[in-house]
Formats: sequence, C-alpha cells, structure tokens
Amino acid sequence: MEKKEARKEFAKLKRVATELAGQVHDIVEERLWDDYTKLPNLSEQLVKAVNEAMEFKKAHNL
Repeated sequence: MEKKEARKEFAKLKRVATELAGQVHDIVEERLWDDYTKLPNLSEQLVKAVNEAMEFKKAHNL
C-alpha cells in the first residue's frame, strides 16, 4: 500500500474512533441518566477502534 492510500485508510480509522468518542461525549453531556448503560459497550468499541488505528499507523510508518 502506498503512503497516500495508507494515510487515507488511517484517516478513516481515526474517524471511526472519533465518532465513537462523540457518542460517549453526547451520553455524558446530554443523556447520562437515560443511556449510561450504553457506556461500557461504547467504551469497549472505542478502545478497540483506537488500538486498530494505532496498530495501522505503526505498521505503515505513518
């Protein structure tokens, strides 16, 4: 994979993690008492997404 393609893929992976972080933020800021039970699953997904992005970054020397 060339660098340009790798950077695009890395940006996609980062976007997924950022969207999950946004969902966590929205729950904490706006709906904590209604949706707090969603936090463990979202947090697990967020950690997985960040790890995936960081592993990709390392593997492609970005």
